[in-house]
Amino acid sequence: MQVIETLSDGLKRNYKVVLPVAELESRRTERLTSLGKTLRLPGFRPGKVPMPIVKQRYGTAVAAEVLEASVSEATQKVLSERGLRPAQQPKVDLVTENPTALASDLEFTVVLELLPDIALPDFSSIELTRVKAEVAPEAVDKALEQIAKFNHTLTPIPPETIEARGHGAASGEVLTIDYEGKIDGVSFEGGTGKDAPIEIGGTGFIPGFAEQLEGARPGDTRTINVTFPETYGKTELAGKAATFDITVHQLSTQIIPPIDDELAKKLGADDLAAVREMVVSRQQHEYDGMSRMRLKKELLDELTKMADFPVPASIADQEFDQIWQQFEAARKAGTQDEEDKTKDDETLRSEYRTIAERRVRLGLLLAEIGRINNITVTDQELDRALYQRAMQYQGQEMQMLELFRKYPQLSNTVRGPLLEDKVVAFVLELAKVNDAVVTPEELAKEPEPAAA
Repeated sequence: MQVIETLSDGLKRNYKVVLPVAELESRRTERLTSLGKTLRLPGFRPGKVPMPIVKQRYGTAVAAEVLEASVSEATQKVLSERGLRPAQQPKVDLVTENPTALASDLEFTVVLELLPDIALPDFSSIELTRVKAEVAPEAVDKALEQIAKFNHTLTPIPPETIEARGHGAASGEVLTIDYEGKIDGVSFEGGTGKDAPIEIGGTGFIPGFAEQLEGARPGDTRTINVTFPETYGKTELAGKAATFDITVHQLSTQIIPPIDDELAKKLGADDLAAVREMVVSRQQHEYDGMSRMRLKKELLDELTKMADFPVPASIADQEFDQIWQQFEAARKAGTQDEEDKTKDDETLRSEYRTIAERRVRLGLLLAEIGRINNITVTDQELDRALYQRAMQYQGQEMQMLELFRKYPQLSNTVRGPLLEDKVVAFVLELAKVNDAVVTPEELAKEPEPAAA
């Protein structure tokens, strides 16, 4: 095999590879001989088919098979002998015309980009602050109030009582209604409901909905006007003005149970102390999760500053394309960032290209930390995570698990974050981490961006 390097520019490498035709012909003859020993053709005893006939019938197919195997093996040899680590699958192109004829040496080219040489930073030089928050007693009391309210019962208000007091639905009371939503006079999917409870002064599913029902009585019909928020979950409704035709059936008072042991037993707990303990545990778990996410983000920001090496253009291009597709989708839906609305495409592309390169550079650094320190995701860890992911699709758990088994590449969407978390945990063990206690509000607040 003859190998000639034709390009060495940064991370880019091109090679011309020539395989002797005699070697290819020898491999084809060996394969045809092996095939002939098991071949069954009419008029010949098994394994006794003359070689000219075997070659006539299967020579071209076997030659193609030999060529594919030889090119693959030669490419891998080029990589291994030179210690090359390709960023992506090398591009291989045949130069020889009609290569299956095996009339001359086989020439092909190998084009690839290399992973950069990455020098790992001194992780002990990284200094971080882990912010923590503790659950305040008043937060637990508020959560218990919400639990009690969720377990309320409704008691219909008699018509004579409504008449005697001289007014309809008041704050805190609940109307039972039918509604039909319309946009430009046309009903829309999901905009119709029957016997829906609406609390006056409560949070309706659209801002301004419940407020317009104050004073309503059983038997009333109303048409109210609302506007869906710009951030509404259904993009086809976001920002749209709509009307709702309302029919009121019942007005009720809420009976909220006292926060005591009886309520606890209805919830399946032994007593109120057990419920309080569960509330504290759940909220503390939420706070701890927020703390971990903030610490991880701070660490990744520090690692990004330390990552100083060239990025393979092919990977950066792919990352940019994904980012740009997401931006285009957001722009089409009108949900892109407000700052982006004032910028032209050239500026946006430049900014998102920088983001893409930064993401790739950080990803390569994390991958290198994992590789050098033998940090991997075990099969048991991956199986457990895949099961947890499948459980998120209620009613389709088994179908999701089957998809993961059928298409292993889908597992990478789960394996990647797992490996990232393990690498982050490894680096945090080596970094200097200082703890600071803050309020839950400060913990939830987005940290100020670092100075440029």
